[in-house]
This record gives sequence, C-alpha cells and structure tokens, in this order.
Amino acid sequence: MSVPETNLPTKPDLSGQPIERVHRDGVEYVLLGTAHVSRASVDAVNALLANESFNAIAVELCESRAQGMRDPEAFKQMDLFRVIREGKAGMVAASLVLSTFQKRLADQYGIQPGAEMKAAMDGAAELNVPLWLVDREVGTTLKRAWHSVGFWQRFSLLGGMLASVFERETIDEKEIEKLKQGDMLESAFSEFANESAPLYRSLIAERDAYMAARLREEAGRSVTANPCKVLVVIGAGHLKGLSEHLRIQQADPSETVAELAKTPPKAQWPKWLAVGLVLLIFAAIGYAFHRNTALGAQALRDWVLFTGGFSALGALLARAHPLSIIAAFIAGPIKPFRPGIPSGGISAMVEAWVRRPRVADFESLRDDIVHWSGWWTNRVARTLLNFFLVCLGTIVGEYTAGIHILKNLF
Repeated sequence: MSVPETNLPTKPDLSGQPIERVHRDGVEYVLLGTAHVSRASVDAVNALLANESFNAIAVELCESRAQGMRDPEAFKQMDLFRVIREGKAGMVAASLVLSTFQKRLADQYGIQPGAEMKAAMDGAAELNVPLWLVDREVGTTLKRAWHSVGFWQRFSLLGGMLASVFERETIDEKEIEKLKQGDMLESAFSEFANESAPLYRSLIAERDAYMAARLREEAGRSVTANPCKVLVVIGAGHLKGLSEHLRIQQADPSETVAELAKTPPKAQWPKWLAVGLVLLIFAAIGYAFHRNTALGAQALRDWVLFTGGFSALGALLARAHPLSIIAAFIAGPIKPFRPGIPSGGISAMVEAWVRRPRVADFESLRDDIVHWSGWWTNRVARTLLNFFLVCLGTIVGEYTAGIHILKNLF
C-alpha cells in the first residue's frame, strides 16, 4: 500500500546556509553561520539537530549573555545603587543600547534577538548533551574595543551607538539576512569596524581566535570517545576566521584564552592630563590670592560657579530632581578632592534615592529606551542619563573655569 506523498516526512532545507566542517584532533566541528535576527537561522539550527547526531553543542555566547537568555527578567533585579557605586553605569548603558539595536530589528519580524542561539541551547537540553559557551565576555570585548581606538574615534563610536537607538528606518528582511556577513556587535559598529583595523581586531578577529581556543579547550576536557561531533552555532561573520583558527591554531588553548580574556589597562595620560589641569588651576588660584585677596576670591568663585554650574546644568538637562541638581552643583567643585568618585555618581545616587525606580520602570526599560523620550521618562534610564550628563558637565566646567581664571590673571 502506497503512502501519499503529502504524508512523507520532509527533510528541512539547508541549502544556502553557511556551513563549514572542520576535523581536528578526532573531533568534527560543524560550524553553522547565522544571522542573530533571522527565521532562516532558527530553522537551520533545528534542521541540523533533527538530521545529525552531536556529542556537544557550542554557541557564540558568554556566561552573562547566556544567563540573559535563560532569564530575560533578571535585569529587573539590578541594584542601581551598586551599579553606580562600582562604576559600571557605562557598561550597563552600553549593553542597553546594544539590546535596543537588536530589539528594533526583531520587532519588525516577530523574532527575538539570538533566537537561533536559544534554539541551540534548548536543543542541548532536550538531547542531554553538553552545552559549551565559547564566546568572550561581552564586557571584556567592549572594553578592549574601546581601548583599541583613539580618543576622538571614541566620540564617533558613542555617536554611532546613539544613532542605532534612535534610527527609525524600516529594514527590509533581505537586509536582515545580510547580517549573516557579521554579528550583532559588528553590526552595531559596522561603519567603524570596516574602517578601523584595531576595532575590527577586538570585535571580530580576537573573538575568532578566542572561540577556536575555547572549542579546543572544551574538546580536550570532554572528549572520551572518538569520533566526536560538535555543532557550533555562531554569527556568520565569524565563520571564515573561526574555521581557519581551528585548522591552524597551535598554541596551548588555555594560554590563548587567558591572554585574550585580559582587560586592557586604562590609559594613564587622560588621568594625568586632568590632574595637571586641576593643579594648574589651583596654582593659578593660589597665585591670585598672593597678588590680591579680592582677585583670589574671584578666581575661587569662578571655579565653584563654572564647575558647579555646568554639573548642575547636566542634571537639569537630564530632568533630574531638584535635590539631584543641588548635589551635582556641590559635587562638581570638589571632584578633585575625591578621586574615583565622579560627580555624576553622587548626583545619580541622589536621583535613585529620591526617585527610586519602580518595578514597572525595570519591566519597561528595554521598550522605553528605544524611543528618545524614554530616557527621560523611565526612572532607571534617567538615572543613567543623569550620571553621564553631570560627568560631562563637570569636565566642561573645569576647562571653562581654567580658561576664565587664567585669562583674568594674565
């Protein structure tokens, strides 16, 4: 008895999907290149899991990003005071900006960012095989990218990140598929990564080498029977580089991982430049008092008014609470006497105390900041905005005060 053709199981179509197979040290690595916002990529992951047998599944995720996928509500438990106090406001804000870029793309097509990674993670759980998280921590990558470029290019990066938040142009689904030429980090900084070799190295090339070393490291720990087969789900921008590193990498994988996971030391010249400027201004104030008490009092007044005034202006632009504005005015002039505690941090902590973020603010945070107005209406976002604008205002105030004081003296 013949079975109707319509009832025959159909094999999912993987044609056109970027796949590389690399054999090394008794392990077959099946590398699937994906777009992180793509229905086709999710289908490709499910197709491979349905039609081939794997001993382990590796994904282009670090522990923090994987945890975010496992528990997308975890950020609601964020301790805003601790974030500000530990100087992590910048990292949190950068992560939020990147998430809004992904969300803007995903909202157009009804698929969550990283859905293909989630499908791979779920597949590992269902098949009861090990899940390997092989990407470098996103915070380390962002720090290495930040430190890899010059002072002025950092302003361009910040502008590009902000533009990715407020861009409203609808993106054709064919363009979404073109993300297979990169990954979400590269896409957010695409213009700069293409033009900057150091930026490309930290965002893409270093991670290719890191993930290859992590795969070799995990395989060395886990492989007990040969042959072993591992599915590796990565952004397709890493496909060529990762497959090449898997074939030719000879260094000890643990040493490679440790070297590429280092956080670059902070550049010292901005710190010494700021210290030098403040010492010069204070020397000028002292010289003014030496020449004339009234002139010295005027110089000291200028320091307080300019640094405090611009700091308070930053809080005002963030639509901070009056107490936060007062705190910014007080914190600005005394910043040199409390190194390590930015004036924006003091004002932001006052803002978070006076206008304590509600559960609803955390719940709607990712949606609110997609629109520019949300940075002023959401209490979490406004506190972060207050932090940055007050810090910026203090810097402007210091330079303005210095120029004004020196000009009056000479």
